[in-house]
Amino acid sequence: MFTGLIEATGRIERLEPRAHGRALRCTTRVDLGLAPGDSIAVNGVCLTVIAGDERGFDVEVSPETLRVTTLGELPVARVVNLERPVRADARMGGHFVLGHVDAVGRLAALRDEGDYHWMDIEFPPPLAPYLIEKGSVALDGISLTVASLEIARFGVQIVPFTWEHTALRALRVGDGVNLEGDVIGKYVARLHAVGVEPAAARKGLS
Repeated sequence: MFTGLIEATGRIERLEPRAHGRALRCTTRVDLGLAPGDSIAVNGVCLTVIAGDERGFDVEVSPETLRVTTLGELPVARVVNLERPVRADARMGGHFVLGHVDAVGRLAALRDEGDYHWMDIEFPPPLAPYLIEKGSVALDGISLTVASLEIARFGVQIVPFTWEHTALRALRVGDGVNLEGDVIGKYVARLHAVGVEPAAARKGLS
């Protein structure tokens, strides 16, 4: 479980093909204290650390993860967002982020508004039920608020601090981004899809 509040940025130092997946080495200036078996979110994708040191860490990326996220597109030297799992006694500053990407979107437009930045993101139709205006969405692992919502596009406003301390500055129009909808919205959508009213669901669980 993550919060969508990025702890550090890293840089992909090495990508090595495996039989089907890839091994990825990421370096960072922040010692995250990672050990084998720990979880780490890389651009919003929850991965398992296989080796870690004060300079960075190594992870393996499965074929399925390469298919459904942007990790298969990222080149060596690309800057990425990093977050360790939230502790049980920590404050929840963003929203509940699982690190399980729902879809890959595309940066459709980027414009400055003074010190702020506006991003329009195109998303595939299956993600639509999980998005509401003023609701939460994770974009490359960053907890953001949906500021505008259309049929196949939503907009987010990026504050200066987030712009300076995440990998968003590396994005260019047309780039892919990992998207994860709010998990609460997913459960509501699922209940609606199977025809179960929330009250009836609560009764069944009592």
